[in-house]
Amino acid sequence: MTLLPSAGHGHNGNSHSAAVDEVSKAIIEQLQEDGRRSYAAIGKAIGLSEAAVRQRVQKLTDAGIVQIVAVTNPLQLGFARQAMLGIKTAADLLEVSDKIAALDQVDYCLVTAGSFDILAEVICENDQDLLRLVNQIRGIPGVLSTETFMYLSLRKQEYNWGTR
Repeated sequence: MTLLPSAGHGHNGNSHSAAVDEVSKAIIEQLQEDGRRSYAAIGKAIGLSEAAVRQRVQKLTDAGIVQIVAVTNPLQLGFARQAMLGIKTAADLLEVSDKIAALDQVDYCLVTAGSFDILAEVICENDQDLLRLVNQIRGIPGVLSTETFMYLSLRKQEYNWGTR
């Protein structure tokens, strides 16, 4: 399991950093090392009781600051094609990005400032699945164009940046 900063799932981009003190950061770091680490072990490592750790973790998850999830390897689950899609639109960015984010194959979607209006990371079973998805996105009203950046080799993927 991995602890992920809760960047999506209704997060509106507001910073929660003021709500995260040094003790909470220490708890987050412990969970980023091992999302299954017990509250007792975390408490022992940082000098808190198990109950205090449990309460802080609950507050962090309730506030949407973190989520504790299992991160899978898409290749091992039969999803052989990963890509980032750059999308240009002439419509309301939030409406279009919400439609894209609702698609099952999209695991990460954001509105950007730059040459693309929206970036969407996708995980597909194969090239045919990716082609169907790209065509589906191109069919969303307001989408002007897409550019597909297929992943050839994942060189680094970490989730421990949330407390630097």
